[in-house]
Amino acid sequence: MPLLEVTQTRQISASIRLTDTTATQVDQYAAFIRATADDVVEQALSYVFSKDRDFQDFLKTASARHVPSTLRIRKAPAPELVEQPRKAVSGVETGEVVRVQKA
Repeated sequence: MPLLEVTQTRQISASIRLTDTTATQVDQYAAFIRATADDVVEQALSYVFSKDRDFQDFLKTASARHVPSTLRIRKAPAPELVEQPRKAVSGVETGEVVRVQKA
């Protein structure tokens, strides 16, 4: 049974380096749980952060709010809100808002 459960959330892109062995195992675990490598890394880190009691204690300190960022975050354009054409359904018009990412 997999230890990780994957849910969709707002994400950013960042660059990290892994050893060959770890990268291979991330891909293997992703195949095992039928998810993406990104999902495996996200959920594995969330799992470790939630289980590490010393880290949880650190998060409650003022020092945790002043940690310099060392993660290399890639800037991506913000998604636009686009309103889809309205459809009549049983005399009721509905509209749907969809986020569109420009390439």
